[in-house]
Parts: sequence; structure tokens; C-alpha cells
Amino acid sequence: MARRHARWLSWTLVLVLAMLSVAGCAPSRSDVGHFEARAVKLDGRTRYYQVFIPRGARAASSALPVVLFLHGSGERGNDNRAQTEAGLGPYLRRHADAFPALVVLPQVPGDEEWSGDNNRAALAALDATLAEFGADPQRQYLTGMSMGGYGSWNIALESPQRFAAIVPVCGAVLAPRAVRPTLFVEEVAHESDPYAAIAARLTQTPIWIFHGARDDVVPPADDRRLQAAFQQAGAPDVRYTEYPDGNHNAWDATYADATMWTWLWAQRRH
Repeated sequence: MARRHARWLSWTLVLVLAMLSVAGCAPSRSDVGHFEARAVKLDGRTRYYQVFIPRGARAASSALPVVLFLHGSGERGNDNRAQTEAGLGPYLRRHADAFPALVVLPQVPGDEEWSGDNNRAALAALDATLAEFGADPQRQYLTGMSMGGYGSWNIALESPQRFAAIVPVCGAVLAPRAVRPTLFVEEVAHESDPYAAIAARLTQTPIWIFHGARDDVVPPADDRRLQAAFQQAGAPDVRYTEYPDGNHNAWDATYADATMWTWLWAQRRH
């Protein structure tokens, strides 16, 4: 008798949950932010990427902002997943119910850099997301960490009128060639003063640079020189934050900084 009663309660619970789901009371993918895989064709080659879709995106009453996130060296590959597992991705998962923007997360294959076709693929993914969701072209933002910090400068310099704001994290301009000869900001590599060249070309772009003072992977010297170059150029809104006790992982603190997000959302291209 007790077993029959337990089975009856179990089936009743299943029925109630099913009814709640049909009635729209159970959580659905539109009720919480989530990642979805996407693909774009570039010169006949399929390039895969992820899009974080915020809660209620398709029913939003106004066009959503969109962030392009460039991962670091450790997230390279072809699984279309690793780029969501460090940096901005974990923050998005923790704040899936409240993050207010679309995020595009492309992936660099193999041992390549954020340059050439990889940058073109990132921008193609951003264009596809703008078109699919009717996102706000005046509120496109760019951020990247480590290798993606270098990439942020590369892509921003290639499209200096596109982004409303840029947040490079623990990146640089010129990596020690003996350590990694392929990692540098290509757009200014030929300049006698690449820091001044970046500042001259992005003077009017709001930028907030973040770095750890104790970074022993990508030392902060380049970002300090960039800050000085922007100050010399009279840039109206370029900020630099250096965490005194921070090592290479400056991204967790950066993406957890509510002040940074408030500043970012306030930027808009006119």
C-alpha cells in the first residue's frame, strides 16, 4: 500500500511539473541568458563561434548592445567551447539572469593569433549577430584578454570608427620576439613609435585598459607606455587601471567590476 502511494505521489509530481511547463511557469531558454553555437562562412571556410543571448533578447523593446570578446592563448582550438570557459564566459554564466547585452565569442584555431583571417572571422561573426538580433550598431563594444588584448588593438585599429568603447585586459603591443615572434599588434608594427601611433589613431575612442602590476606573463610596461601616449595625445576618455597585487589574471577582477560595466554601457557611437 505504501509503495503504491509513493508511486502515485511520484506520478502526480511529474504531472504537475508538466502542467507548469505547458503553462509557461517552468524556466525556458528565453527566461535566462545562455550560449548558442553559430557559424559563418569566410572565403568558403566555415568558422564557428558562440553567442551569449541575454534573457528576453528576442522580445526586447529596443535594440540590444553587443560585445565582441577575444579570448587568450589557452582557449585556442576547434571545439567552439573553450573560448567560453575563461574570462568573460564564466562571468556571463554567473550573471545569466541579468547581463543586458549580446556577446560574440569567436575562437582562434591551432596556434594562430588574433590577426588576418581570424580578425576577419571575428568581425563577420559580429556582423552576423547584429543582423540576426537587430542589435544596436551604435553600441558595439570590444574587449579581449592577454592574446585577446593584443587582438583588441589590432581589430580596433582596423575598424577605428566601429566600436563605442574598447576594454583591453593584460595585453600589449610588442611581445618579446624571442618568446613569441608572432604576437604583436600588426597594424603599428612598422611604426617607429607604435604607442604614439595607436594613440593618434584611437584618440577619440573611449578606452579602459586593465593590467596586473605583477604580471610575469605579459608585463605591464607596454600598457603603461600606451597610457602615457594617450595622455600625450590629449585623449578625452582613456583610462588605465593597474591592480597592485594582480598577476596575469586581471580578467576576473575586470569583468567583475560593476563600475567598468556602467562606464561601458554609457558609451555610444554617434
